[in-house]
Amino acid sequence: MNFVDELQWRGMIHDIMPGTKEQLDKELTAAYVGIDPTADSLHIGHLVGVMMLKHFQIAGHKPIALIGGATGMIGDPSGKSQERNLLDETTLRYNQECIKKQLAKFLDFESDAPNAAEMVNNYDWMKDFSFLAFIRDIGKHITVNYMMSKDSVKKRLDSDGGAGMSFTEFTYQLVQGTDFLHLYENNNTKLQMGGSDQWGNITTGTELIRRKTGGEAFALTCPLIKKADGTKFGKTESGNVWLDPKLTSPFKFYQFWLNTSDEDAVRYIKIFTLLTQDEVSELISSHAEAPHLRLLQRRLAEEVTVMVHSREDYDLAVEASQILFGQGTAELLNKLDEETFLSVFEGVPQFKIPATELEAGIKVVDLLAEKAMVFPSKGELRRTIQGNGLSINKGKVTDAELIITNDFLIGEKYILVQKGKKNYFLLRTD
Repeated sequence: MNFVDELQWRGMIHDIMPGTKEQLDKELTAAYVGIDPTADSLHIGHLVGVMMLKHFQIAGHKPIALIGGATGMIGDPSGKSQERNLLDETTLRYNQECIKKQLAKFLDFESDAPNAAEMVNNYDWMKDFSFLAFIRDIGKHITVNYMMSKDSVKKRLDSDGGAGMSFTEFTYQLVQGTDFLHLYENNNTKLQMGGSDQWGNITTGTELIRRKTGGEAFALTCPLIKKADGTKFGKTESGNVWLDPKLTSPFKFYQFWLNTSDEDAVRYIKIFTLLTQDEVSELISSHAEAPHLRLLQRRLAEEVTVMVHSREDYDLAVEASQILFGQGTAELLNKLDEETFLSVFEGVPQFKIPATELEAGIKVVDLLAEKAMVFPSKGELRRTIQGNGLSINKGKVTDAELIITNDFLIGEKYILVQKGKKNYFLLRTD
């Protein structure tokens, strides 16, 4: 399928410059997406741009990931009310390497194919630019009137508070336009892609290329993704959902997609997976027949978790999720890393137990009714055991005289207590 047609059915095109489709039909074309390097990990807000590059490469074209090392030192006014913090070069280079490792899961950087992906950093060509050279070679081609007409500039100038925007941010579109010009002249790049809030910056680049070289370049943007309720996509109570497993565990990552609404899942399955149009249509139909089974959310969570992490991480996330629904064993609990284990039981009441108590061994009734107040009395605890209502580490407790020792510790630190079907408690040694 033609790249533009592919994005069209997936709902991933907001604006497209006339002639873009014809250019892609005509020849192998290079296109780039700019990526902000202010963190050492991408988050799921970046995934739309990454998926655009992936589809571009699948369609036989050459994707270029541009790390904004120079622009990261300035700050883009688009969609922001304040200037961002600026980073030093060492931090930016480190972030770039981390981001490339993540992108390598989506894009082929290593092969000798003519459409192998490339990563570039605009700091490499911007660092040697003198101010005089910039205003002579770039600034004279774009009028202030043209720059003032951009929505990103207008919104900041008209914003409440009258803080306006600095000259640094005002020139951002010229710096981004310079990137496009550089890649056009040195990497034969004829298309820039990005979010719809970047349309003004991208078209400044196409205009600069036209005025300076007489050449033709193109622009394509995707819609900014929002949740059906209007809130920002990719944000949770604890902040961004990151691709780095150290920042967002695969379990939490999986849970994010699993918990999307039906309406959002219909859109996300098209944008964030490589499933075909027929597969997606069939899934949506099956989901509509039995929404309670959450087929869309389950498939969405599977596809994205496997793509970003691994099949093994996905399988473990599914198993970890089942623990809360009564399925699970002590063996599974011991398979979980500490972060995933704590993610599963986030918000569960915790009690600290001195490690010395378990070294000598302690009766379960003394542990749970005296050392940790899981039960208000030993009598209630004994009645719960008689009623088959107490589990430790997912194993039923049948003997009120059971001795709890260090052998019961999960990860040498935790004991999981379950009272009835849904009440969990964590004991933690100190």
